[in-house]
Amino acid sequence: MRETSNADYSIFRGKRVLITGHTGFKGSWLSIWLHTIGAEVIGVSLDPTTPKDNFVLSRIGEKITADLRADIRDRKKMQEIFHQYQPEIVFHLAAQPLVRLSYDIPVETYETNVMGSIHIMEAVRNTPSVRTVVMITTDKCYENREQLDGYRENDPMGGYDPYSSSKGAAEIAISSWRRSFFNPADYGTKHHVSIASARAGNVIGGGDWAGNRIVPDCIRALEAGQPIEIRNPQAIRPWQHVLEPLSGYLLLAARMQQDPVKYCEGWNFGPEQDSVCTVWDVASILLQHYGSGELIDCHNPEALHEANLLMLNINKAKAQLGWHPRMNIHQCMELTADWYKRYVSENAYDICIEEIDKYLTC
Repeated sequence: MRETSNADYSIFRGKRVLITGHTGFKGSWLSIWLHTIGAEVIGVSLDPTTPKDNFVLSRIGEKITADLRADIRDRKKMQEIFHQYQPEIVFHLAAQPLVRLSYDIPVETYETNVMGSIHIMEAVRNTPSVRTVVMITTDKCYENREQLDGYRENDPMGGYDPYSSSKGAAEIAISSWRRSFFNPADYGTKHHVSIASARAGNVIGGGDWAGNRIVPDCIRALEAGQPIEIRNPQAIRPWQHVLEPLSGYLLLAARMQQDPVKYCEGWNFGPEQDSVCTVWDVASILLQHYGSGELIDCHNPEALHEANLLMLNINKAKAQLGWHPRMNIHQCMELTADWYKRYVSENAYDICIEEIDKYLTC
């Protein structure tokens, strides 16, 4: 597999890498990518949501070192897994990831996103083998004032809905644990752990079937031969293909392996400004590349609150990591539509490998 010009992914070869949430959309793609590099992947997650999930169709669970079922809210179980497998690198992706669902299950959302993250950091604290930890949160962790300028890593955490606020709270917890137990000033004397957090925009790509997400909603309607109902057509989001933030997470972890003190902080991985567009526009572009479909504006002013404007500033990742987005919104949608058009008749794992190779040559 080809490698990016600014990242030596061979650093993961032979490493024990634990991924929480590996049955999820992003987690399955990350598991596939790390497996192809040669990492010993230990996946910890709940069951996949549907039989069409990328994790199921790719059968990546059969290829990795360990495919484990556990709930990150179970602190004791997390400790046991870390003790048994002694990971060297941890990517924490497990979460309750949906804004609208968080209104229905706010307590569970907080238990998973806040206490679950703390349980992972406590497991790290009690596992001597761990050296590098990337805690994945979201762009929605910021106190969203719907400002025109993108949010920077040092902007205040917050959130209107239970999901967004739980992620803001998780970021505060990560910062606290870093300063209290993994302080960079004490690296090499009191501890040997480098811990960072990563925030990405609205992630799209093949194999996502979550409810109340624009691309899965579009694909379900297309496959059913129905028009696509757009509930919040003018909402502006930073759209990016799943491989964009994953490349950032991998690059960040590689840099942390090389220089544990310099990179242990918060990082934004979002698209360029030309990929920040409305929900209506992104659905329209998807239909162009899919080849069919009809959109219907179903905006309801009485619907549950969702942000209308949200953008990230990615200058820090560009300047300090050498990371940059590789694809514009049309390239992202072309790759996304390609997966959904092919998954029924082709091997999903092979499609993912092909798309990773395409991404690395953009």
